[in-house]
Amino acid sequence: MTKKQLCLGSLTALAGIALCAASFSPTAAQGKLRILQTNSAGDNIHIIDPATNKVVGQIKDIEAPHGIVAAPDGSRIYVSEEAHDTVTVFDGKTLQPIKRIPLSGNPNLIDITPDGRWVYVAIALTYNDLSEFPQVKANPSGGVDIIDTASLENVKTIPLRGGIHDLNVTPDGKYVIAGSSRGAKPPANLMNVIDTNTKAVAWSLVMNPAPSPMAVSSNPEGSTKMIYAQNGGTNAFSVIDFKEQKKVNEITLPELPADKQVRRGPPAPSHGIALTPDQKTLLINSRLNSAVYAYSVPDLKYLGVAQLSGKGAGWLTITPDSKTAYIANEHTNNVSAVDIPSLKEVAVIPVGYAPARNIAWMAP
Repeated sequence: MTKKQLCLGSLTALAGIALCAASFSPTAAQGKLRILQTNSAGDNIHIIDPATNKVVGQIKDIEAPHGIVAAPDGSRIYVSEEAHDTVTVFDGKTLQPIKRIPLSGNPNLIDITPDGRWVYVAIALTYNDLSEFPQVKANPSGGVDIIDTASLENVKTIPLRGGIHDLNVTPDGKYVIAGSSRGAKPPANLMNVIDTNTKAVAWSLVMNPAPSPMAVSSNPEGSTKMIYAQNGGTNAFSVIDFKEQKKVNEITLPELPADKQVRRGPPAPSHGIALTPDQKTLLINSRLNSAVYAYSVPDLKYLGVAQLSGKGAGWLTITPDSKTAYIANEHTNNVSAVDIPSLKEVAVIPVGYAPARNIAWMAP
């Protein structure tokens, strides 16, 4: 058996798309909004209509999806598939696959520049220098792959020490923030900041614990202001001043009594962080009690918590109007819709196995 088989298991071919009867192009813009929900232990992606909080379709035969992102105009959907070491591209109107793009290794999260020109892919594991699986497990190497969306080709790999799990393109499109959190010798707990013009690392920051999921805020003129990075091993997040290139604060989520802690899912007790589009509220998941915590921005005043009936709280996305958050409950195979102003769960939507990454998508 090869090292890749040991890492990933057998691969399956892309078979097709199945959709239930639903319209994806009403005239009202709000009617076009959909939530795309991946299922990390399944082979499909569910499509949720936030107007009804019902599943209105699904993309099938996506094997072990990890990251998902859409073109700014909704015309394409990009999905990283761990089982194939690829990014699969779908047409936003027909939801038919366009191309499967080979990557340099096993992918995690992906993101896209605001102009839709480049897709950046976190590579958690490469195979170039490692001949045996035990070595891969003990000392992973990774990087960031760059996909040209005009040619749909993987045009460059930026090697980085340690496996890359999370990455974010800054709102102005000038940088990509990539977190090395998969371990290496010597340790590679780094926040790597890549210049999208030069496509090279501009600066790095050593962090312990390693930066995991991140959210990014902007200054009034559009430049990057703060990075909010969840701490890989604690129920907390760090605040990094982008201009100063240093950590300026760390916030620990409210302490929970032992009898209230029912941890769901390794490795991080807190996984999933997002800033509302109006930049007024920061939401952070907690796996310790299947909840979502809210803080005001920029002062980071604690606002309250939304308790979820689903279990896991592994990822979240927010609607463009900053009113509703959708939280993937990886241990109960459903998604919680939470009203952000009131911090109340308003719907629970059944989806697939181990739901993970999700995004808001404006269907064309």
